[in-house]
Amino acid sequence: MVIKVVKGNPTPEELAAALAVVQARAAVLASAPPGAARVADEWSAPARVARRTLPQPGPRAWARTYWPG
Repeated sequence: MVIKVVKGNPTPEELAAALAVVQARAAVLASAPPGAARVADEWSAPARVARRTLPQPGPRAWARTYWPG
């Protein structure tokens, strides 16, 4: 595996921390039994940012159309 820093200048400690995370994730995926179902990452799920209800019309309703909450 080749990892290239394309922007910025990380310190050796920052680079080591990032590589540790990548290696840990790769180790978890490699240790899974063959044919095991892979669970989708929660952070990338579209439902996470989708609103449950639409904003009600009114002043500043346009500002509430994207941000969850």
